[in-house]
Amino acid sequence: MALRRLSANPNDQLNPTELAEEGDRRSNGRPWVLLNFVASVDGAATIDGGSTELGDEEDMAMFKELRAVADVVLVGARTVIVEDYRPLSLDEPRRERRVARGQSPAPILAIVSGTVSLDVEQIVFSDPDYKPLVITGPYANPGRLANLGDAADVAVLPDIDPGSIVERLSNFKTILLEGGPSLAGQFARAGLIDEFNLTVSPMLVGGESMRITGAEEISPPYGMRLDRVVEGEKMLFLRYLAARG
Repeated sequence: MALRRLSANPNDQLNPTELAEEGDRRSNGRPWVLLNFVASVDGAATIDGGSTELGDEEDMAMFKELRAVADVVLVGARTVIVEDYRPLSLDEPRRERRVARGQSPAPILAIVSGTVSLDVEQIVFSDPDYKPLVITGPYANPGRLANLGDAADVAVLPDIDPGSIVERLSNFKTILLEGGPSLAGQFARAGLIDEFNLTVSPMLVGGESMRITGAEEISPPYGMRLDRVVEGEKMLFLRYLAARG
């Protein structure tokens, strides 16, 4: 890997761990919400329904390090199914760094599912030491909810809008939102994205791929300011912060 900051000295070698931990992530009375996505040069957030083909080794390294700084990894049920999510275990060095910072050894995986469109046989439920939290609402399918059994913790909210989700997770400091685009768009429209980490993949995809924040318009547009630009061997890593005040 060859990460370097685009600056007066472009040969500076950067560490993904330091990049992920960089910054003062404090919000006003609620958890800090980070959005992390990879997209093609022409704006595609997926290829054949998933994002894996858009990334590379350096993008995966940044992905893992951002997970390692979060208290909660938040994701929609469809993304869990399409991307075949695994339990959120971390390697020992990352676990040790988290414990040294006063965090739990691994982040909690919180899955948002309005109807609980999840199968307990999915691999994400396979490790009892890393049980996900399923966040659902009043329209949850009772049978599917019962089928989860002890494989997951469950939070049934009166409504599963972004504000209610953040309120449910208010005892945590940092939420990493990994998608999918529909959930990311809901958080953007609610004004609840504090930080956006975007990996620009050097591909032209075309077609009708979903945009990062889904198909529904964000009105007014969500203002952000560029905080950091890092160049990899192929990828461009951009970090934006919410432009408030």
